Amino acid sequence: MITIPLRILLVEDNEADVMITRRCIKKLVQAPVIEVVEDLSSARHQLVNFVPDLVISDYNLPTCTGLDVLELVKKKDPALPLIFLTGTVHDEELAADTILAGASGYILKKHMNNLEEKLKPLLKKVVFNMVSRDEVRERLRKNKIAINQIYDYLDSLKADNQEQKQNLGKIKETIRIFKEEQDGDDTKA
Repeated sequence: MITIPLRILLVEDNEADVMITRRCIKKLVQAPVIEVVEDLSSARHQLVNFVPDLVISDYNLPTCTGLDVLELVKKKDPALPLIFLTGTVHDEELAADTILAGASGYILKKHMNNLEEKLKPLLKKVVFNMVSRDEVRERLRKNKIAINQIYDYLDSLKADNQEQKQNLGKIKETIRIFKEEQDGDDTKA
């Protein structure tokens, strides 16, 4: 069982599929928080206000397609995983296209009786990636703290001559550039 609490946005219009999916997730995840929406507007609202760790979406919705949901998710957070749970993906080409478009996986609704078995490896992958990103963010945070401390120390040094002042200026500029690069990398993590 996955012990990390997951926040899951379920984009699904079929109540029976919602119930089956909720039950399956609760068997796999110790403390899931699941929000259910039926349309793109509600999904947009939940992406901003609920901020899920994972989106599970039907492919064929009354007001949009799964690719519309995927596009919205990738626009809000390119690293946010999305799994399609669908009865629509009949041919392998469309299934491959969803993965190439950025979906983390897909499960056919004809496998709803085996949903737990199909969903488990995908959820484990999501959790693994979450933990990895958290570790990277923590390392970046510690690096930024160290850089800030070095920068503060350099500010406190009193340069006696022009050469020392120039060297301190060069060091500060190098650190400033490094900080900007770190900030850019942090937005990608």
